Amino acid sequence: MLSGDRLAVWGDPIGHSRSPQMHLAAYRTLGLDWSYGRRRVDDTGFRAAVSALDGRWRGLSLTMPLKSVAYATAATRDHAADLTRAVNTYLLTDEGPLGFNTDIGGIVAALAEIGHDRVASARIVGAGATATSALVALGQAGAERAEIVARRPAAAEPLIALGARIGVRVTVAPLDGRHGEVPLTVATLPGDAAVDPDVAARLADTGGTLFDAVYGHWPTTLADAWSRAGQPAHPGLGMLLHQAVRQIRIFRAGDPEAVLPDEEAMVAAMRLAVVGD
Repeated sequence: MLSGDRLAVWGDPIGHSRSPQMHLAAYRTLGLDWSYGRRRVDDTGFRAAVSALDGRWRGLSLTMPLKSVAYATAATRDHAADLTRAVNTYLLTDEGPLGFNTDIGGIVAALAEIGHDRVASARIVGAGATATSALVALGQAGAERAEIVARRPAAAEPLIALGARIGVRVTVAPLDGRHGEVPLTVATLPGDAAVDPDVAARLADTGGTLFDAVYGHWPTTLADAWSRAGQPAHPGLGMLLHQAVRQIRIFRAGDPEAVLPDEEAMVAAMRLAVVGD
């Protein structure tokens, strides 16, 4: 049985993270006397940092660039983590860290909030770990086709194979190419990523609604382009919120799908902590 009461979010950079205020609001609502902080940890120092944790620790939230190394070092992994080879949550046990990917469920729930609970096709901008979670999320939302747009199209090759596994036909195109129209674009580039304004404008013209995984560098270059094109653009706060809900379920009950008592009040408190009234 877990007895630790210390938790934190790790990553690099980490100063922008809103996870501490969100998690602490949830713990207060649930009556849990847990702490939750943040720590800058890069991928080279990750294994040593995890090994140094003692029995006071219950779990970790893990952001970039730690999702791949966390997957590699987890004692066990859930199905979502195995699909994506990415772990963003550790539940710390005597048998080692149990690894989970809550990003997928977070994206699905966030898309539903903006009216895209069902999608037939979509575009993903970027080809990294978050793009992998986005592809699986789109598959769960019913997508049959997904276009991956990347600076280096070769980097998207694993996404083609993943799409075949989950029943989504994936095509790949260069970022500066020409693209057909889609009702939804999921952007997974870092918030400070430079995108040529002309390229961003072309993506916006054919991209439908923009859901950008970024929340700490808002508006992004892509969001600005969507605004100029008169298209709706949404930051990643919804994804942050809903993946955190699933993390808290794991920390409390060991299961990302185990709905908690008073969860509706918990989610309201978390939302207020990050976006206000």
